[in-house]
Amino acid sequence: MAEIIENTTVEKLSHLAQINDPIDLSLYQKYDVKRGLRYADGRGVLVGLTRIGDVVGYEIIDGQKIAVPGRLIYRGYNVEDLIHDAETHGEFGYEQTVYLLLFGELPSRAKLESFKEFLGSRRMLPENFTEDMIMKAPSLDIMNKMARGVLASYSYDDNPEEVSINNIMRQCIELVARFPTLAAYAYQAKRRYYDGKSMYIHNPVPELSTAENFLRLIRADKSYTRLEAELLDLALILHAEHGGGNNSSFTIHVISSADTDTYSAVAAAVGSLKGRRHGGANMKVCDMMYDIKSHVKDWSNETEIADYLRKILRKEAFDRTGLIYGQGHAVYTVSDPRAILLRNKAEELARIKGCMDEFNLYRIIERLAPEIFAEEKGSDKKICTNVDFYSGFVYGMLNIPRELFTPIFAISRIAGWAAHRIEEVVAGGRIYRPAYKNVSEERGYIPIDNR
Repeated sequence: MAEIIENTTVEKLSHLAQINDPIDLSLYQKYDVKRGLRYADGRGVLVGLTRIGDVVGYEIIDGQKIAVPGRLIYRGYNVEDLIHDAETHGEFGYEQTVYLLLFGELPSRAKLESFKEFLGSRRMLPENFTEDMIMKAPSLDIMNKMARGVLASYSYDDNPEEVSINNIMRQCIELVARFPTLAAYAYQAKRRYYDGKSMYIHNPVPELSTAENFLRLIRADKSYTRLEAELLDLALILHAEHGGGNNSSFTIHVISSADTDTYSAVAAAVGSLKGRRHGGANMKVCDMMYDIKSHVKDWSNETEIADYLRKILRKEAFDRTGLIYGQGHAVYTVSDPRAILLRNKAEELARIKGCMDEFNLYRIIERLAPEIFAEEKGSDKKICTNVDFYSGFVYGMLNIPRELFTPIFAISRIAGWAAHRIEEVVAGGRIYRPAYKNVSEERGYIPIDNR
């Protein structure tokens, strides 16, 4: 009975909040509010400067927005060159990417080996951390556990509050090194306490790359192929940074500008990435693709596929939102370079895994979706397939559980977050404080006995 009363009370209070909080959408135009910090054409409002990364999807020529093939830039270098160099030498490239993002320059062979050795020495979680902070308080959602794990790390740090660059750099490198272990152990605890399955706690191996260690930690037999590790390494490189304007990187700038500790700032970024509009987008693609595969009988029939995509856009199929997930991007217009690179590498594994029929279905949708979108919406807006479209497919082929899709994003993006935190502390110097226009009227106070 008490629970029923409590639920009824919460419902009434929630309803009261809802009827008193809506804002007339026309007011946003009246006061020229940049909702979501975006202009009407989708461009982001300029709120800061960065030297870390750049996302290029269009150019402004004579005042006109001209779509161009997408480019992803890390510290001035095209990420495609970074990946090509690693592949040419038969090496994993994520660790070099971390070095570049943190220190702003490409490392020599000796510096890179020394950095990888240092990362390897920090992959173990602090003593008793696994038992006390993970096993005793498991989470159904791994991102929630990662955020709490980051905050808990404060208690295991002998100098958590100092905001000197030396101390922040130490903390950031340790978090980069430990994120794969933290995510893997959180997943194992979730398996044990929520799924009723066996739990496997393996120690990370210092000599292995981030990708190799993660695959080793989540698998019962600790085994993986070279190609599997290479594909995951590629995904980590592609997700490591995406300019300062994405929600989680912006979050770490905002929190860091308040002059708080590293763990508070990084935990806030994890919370942002957890959101379905940010890091969880690839799972919406997976759900959509499962729905498409269930309703399209012939995965090679382009007419049948196109008809079903139209139903999705018309809100007649899947989740009735009218969205084809994995299509379109806030910046990229002609192409998302991350999607292209991941797709090309994924094809190699798809052939080995016997997943070519499914891969070809993805390719057909990638080709048809922009055309059907233009037809259905009567729009000349250019949209392209984004990285979320292929990342879930890739993780599925790697037999990575769905609940680890977004944590993999965090394992990668901690590199960019760390760089952005350091940049804010070094170059920011001012707390973020944007303005909000109050659109309510002042009211005369009513004494409690007269209400």
